[in-house]
Amino acid sequence: MNRLSVFAAEEGSDVNPLIPETYDIIWSIVCVAIIGFAFYKFVVPRLTKVLDERADKIEGGIQRAEAAQEEAQLTLQQYQQQLADARLEAARIREEARVQGQQILAQMRTDAQAESDRIIAAGHSQLEAQRQQILTELRSEVGQTAVTLAEKIIGQSVSDEAKQAASIDRFLSELDDSNAGIGVGR
Repeated sequence: MNRLSVFAAEEGSDVNPLIPETYDIIWSIVCVAIIGFAFYKFVVPRLTKVLDERADKIEGGIQRAEAAQEEAQLTLQQYQQQLADARLEAARIREEARVQGQQILAQMRTDAQAESDRIIAAGHSQLEAQRQQILTELRSEVGQTAVTLAEKIIGQSVSDEAKQAASIDRFLSELDDSNAGIGVGR
């Protein structure tokens, strides 16, 4: 047999291969304690610090986001209020423009009516002046024609101007009276 098998056979009847030796267990416990202490002393504070910083950043980010959201909501409300004010102002301006437009139209109508009345009055006065001028010219021509006819009928000259004027006036007044009865002229 081999030397190892002899050594294992001498010692071996009481030894369980799954349970380590006592010194291995003690040294393992000491190593685990040293590593645990070092981990607790150096790693855990740093990990806690990093986790706290992350928590602060997250909470700060949430708070900043909430503040930004509140600010955005306030800005939105201000914008909506300004928009509503602008709409009211635009409606007021439109209404003022409409009223001013109506006033301008009314003023223009009044001015146009006054101008029309003035033009019609000027036309009437001009027509009346032309009528008077035509009547005067017509009287003069009719008078001359009447004198010429009277001279031809009588056979002598009617040279007295006073008689001529009286005859012409009498003739024209008779003519006016006959025209008034017919409704011609005026």
